Amino acid sequence: MSINAINFNQKLELFNEHWTPKIIAQLNDYHFKLVKVQGEFVWHDHPETDEVFIVLKGNLHIAMDNETILIKEGEMVVIPKGVRHKPFAEKECHVLLVEPAGTINTGELKEDLTAPNDAWI
Repeated sequence: MSINAINFNQKLELFNEHWTPKIIAQLNDYHFKLVKVQGEFVWHDHPETDEVFIVLKGNLHIAMDNETILIKEGEMVVIPKGVRHKPFAEKECHVLLVEPAGTINTGELKEDLTAPNDAWI
């Protein structure tokens, strides 16, 4: 078995589309996903799981019903399960997501921005 370091920047160079998370690693039942975001996503929630956003580059805003938070480069936030939220970024932002394998990016909604949940790079 070969164990290799994963370079975020090299992986991010392999795709250009926004709001389409790509799996880069698995830890037990969790996936680590890289995603490029720009503009607004859709309102959604994940009733069964928390969601972790780690900002690698840029600034990410996450609107919730009662507030909007800003996550800056080098910061992270955990959105608790069941909390309705809508991520958005004025300029392109690179994010590492950590979530259970099989998690759909739009939650239970089927939208134009619903991405495949099994895309590895």
